[in-house]
Amino acid sequence: MSDNHPTLQQLRSLTGARIGLGRSGASQPTRAVLSFALDHARARDAVHQPLDVDALERSLNSPALRVCSAAPDRTTYLSRPDLGARLAPASADALSGCAEQGRDLVIVLADGLSSRALDHAAPLLAQMTPGLSDSGWRLAPLVIATQARVALGDEIGERLRAAMAVVLIGERPGLSAADSLGAYLTWAPKVGRTNAERNCVSNIRPEGLPPADAARTLLWLLNEARRMKLTGIGLKDQSDLRPLPSDQSLPRLDFR
Repeated sequence: MSDNHPTLQQLRSLTGARIGLGRSGASQPTRAVLSFALDHARARDAVHQPLDVDALERSLNSPALRVCSAAPDRTTYLSRPDLGARLAPASADALSGCAEQGRDLVIVLADGLSSRALDHAAPLLAQMTPGLSDSGWRLAPLVIATQARVALGDEIGERLRAAMAVVLIGERPGLSAADSLGAYLTWAPKVGRTNAERNCVSNIRPEGLPPADAARTLLWLLNEARRMKLTGIGLKDQSDLRPLPSDQSLPRLDFR
């Protein structure tokens, strides 16, 4: 079957996954091979591309605290995940000097494994800001973290004395998505929290979970986390559930 066959074209229109590639003899078509090589190169570039902190802060239209992890460079960051989960001493001291009581939430923007993913941070925050304000969240200053792992948000939240931390971080690139943004929520952040104590909303990008939809889910989880005073396995995303109708509106069944 030709890779231009209408059936294959229809299948490919339904997903960004690598399906319906067709074949040329016993091999893949040249177009598919070159596309794979290009996506692989994009994924590698996403991992190694440094975060442009100045450009990110301009896109946020808001000043931010800048911190870095204990990993001094990208090579160390990739080989020592533990260092990416702790603040560099100078950053730790700077955050401690900014600590204030009464802050409900700190939002951390972290490069993670794809700095490109943070292109979606400003649209996501623009969608979330009105809901956060309406719900009375008292926000700590935004934090931009480089060479960062998810768990770095635990120490950031602890040092800023925030009741909750949200880490917006570049996820590990795939061969169909090199710019996927993840959001990790942790109640009562402190060093030593485990992933079982977090909630995650992943694949935030226009071709995946659009920022507007991600914002609705995150706001629901944030408000529930504050009500229940927990995140993780005890907090299930039920943001799409609708209440059952009252008994008066239920259909009556006659089993006689």
